[in-house]
Amino acid sequence: MPHRKKILTSVVFLIAGLHLAYAAPVELNGQPPVSITEPAPGIILVDFGKVAFGNLMLTPPNGASGKVTVHFGEDFDKGRINRKPPGTVRYATAEIHVAGTDPVIIAPPADARNTQQGDGKTPPAILTPPEWGVILPFRWVEIEGLPGGLNADQIVRRAAFPADWDEEASSFSSSDETLNRIWDLCKYTIKATAFAGVYVDGDRERIPYEADSYLNQLSHYYTSDDTGFARRTYDYLMNYATWPTEWAPHMIFIAHADWMRTGDSKWLAPRYEALKKKTLSDRAGDDGLVKSNAAQIKKGDIVDWPHTERDKFVFTETNTVVNAFHIKALRDMADLAEAVGKKGEAEGFRKMAGEKHAVFQEKLFDEKRGVYRDGIGTDHASAHANFFPLAFGLVPAGKRDGVVAFLRKKGMACSVYAAQYLLEGLFNNGAADKAMELITADGDRSWKHMLNTGTTITYEAWDQKYKPNQDWNHAWGAAPANLLPRFTLGVRPLIPGWEKAHISPNPGYLEYAKGKVPTPRGAITVDWKKAATFSISITLPEGMAAKVDLPAAAGSTGVFIGGKKAEATLENSRWVLKDEISGTATIEVK
Repeated sequence: MPHRKKILTSVVFLIAGLHLAYAAPVELNGQPPVSITEPAPGIILVDFGKVAFGNLMLTPPNGASGKVTVHFGEDFDKGRINRKPPGTVRYATAEIHVAGTDPVIIAPPADARNTQQGDGKTPPAILTPPEWGVILPFRWVEIEGLPGGLNADQIVRRAAFPADWDEEASSFSSSDETLNRIWDLCKYTIKATAFAGVYVDGDRERIPYEADSYLNQLSHYYTSDDTGFARRTYDYLMNYATWPTEWAPHMIFIAHADWMRTGDSKWLAPRYEALKKKTLSDRAGDDGLVKSNAAQIKKGDIVDWPHTERDKFVFTETNTVVNAFHIKALRDMADLAEAVGKKGEAEGFRKMAGEKHAVFQEKLFDEKRGVYRDGIGTDHASAHANFFPLAFGLVPAGKRDGVVAFLRKKGMACSVYAAQYLLEGLFNNGAADKAMELITADGDRSWKHMLNTGTTITYEAWDQKYKPNQDWNHAWGAAPANLLPRFTLGVRPLIPGWEKAHISPNPGYLEYAKGKVPTPRGAITVDWKKAATFSISITLPEGMAAKVDLPAAAGSTGVFIGGKKAEATLENSRWVLKDEISGTATIEVK
């Protein structure tokens, strides 16, 4: 039996509820077990190797009849399925009666919370097609009441994956095997958590959230060439917004990321006006900065989640993190206004962002310490008050080194969600070594720790102790799926629609890295090596050009393309090529 056998053709989620018209095509795929063992008399243990969302198809052996009990498990303990897993880690049972050898579908009862259809306070959960039967995340199955054992061709997991997922669309490998395994973990997470046809927050609720969706979108773009999931999730969230203050600007981030990916103003144009309500401008005070009332301070302003991950952030009426999101949203809106032909509005957004940024810097930056305070009225400086402005490009050039030095000392003082922004800030500001150190760090606050726990999908939090009710299938924990190709390989769009790319690798401690990045115009491949010199081979799709800058090796005097010296300038410890490249190029710094 092949590893991935298609059971159903693509199913667009139109039948399970009106709101599911937003969902992208997902299909069930037959997966054989990795192993079948007998841990105790009368117990058949089936391991599928990785967690996936699905259910079972069983072909009973000859002579089987009567009641069969099936246990589904996401956690494994002492050689058996953990029947009392922590938090919302999944365990479920189902009973069937078998008679004969006809295949039967085995699915557990539905979960009340992740199938609820709204009560006026909570958005409706995303339903999967009823003809599938209930699906849940599981890796292991235990079967009781089936005498005579079971062969691998008699049991199949029906796993839900995106219909157009292309496993060969992306790749990443490097000199650090741990980093390679982290990439594989995060890439598979994006595939496995797309079971619902839109980006959901995990199995506990099965509801889209704006911040989760943006992080998921970034990683989906860098792992498989797809824009449909993000667009459908965007449209859903415009009808079912969630509660955190900073989640609203993420809608602008989603639209901006789509614009950079596709260059498609036709999709953007009818959605542009509604985005204006997501800037937080309605909460601006006399000084132009966003203000928070008591209720917003108590709940809406989130900073990070869970709340224990906020680095002791002090909430005030004028919140540095909230205002960083506000200014970034205005800057992105200027780009989007330009994209839909509203040049006057684009100028207005840029002017507004510039004026607010000046006030932001004046009132929230502590010149003596060289860091941002959490807000007006407090001297506390959290990691969050500094890495969000750094990631959003709000820190003036002369202040960045101080902010980076502060964050180096802080370490991973945030959640897996906010780590996306912490690491972006570090990668973009000459601290790739620290960013990669944090990704692969020892201890329980890194992706290396996730690997060490044996999970095959990223967690909602760094560890169970940091969020006891966490689920074990959260795509917002998969940031390296986009960070490694964007910053380690250094592949990003320079012009909307990938007409031009920016190739700017950040080696950190690595000796080499190579990979493949999907774009709407075709794949970009990068293969670099760092030794006494730095060399890189780049292949671009037809019709694409790229701006290239490379790390300046110690003592290097220039850049050579195909053995011939190229014109380049040394800027901030990087060689910046004057001319764009196209096609295939081999470049060396020496």
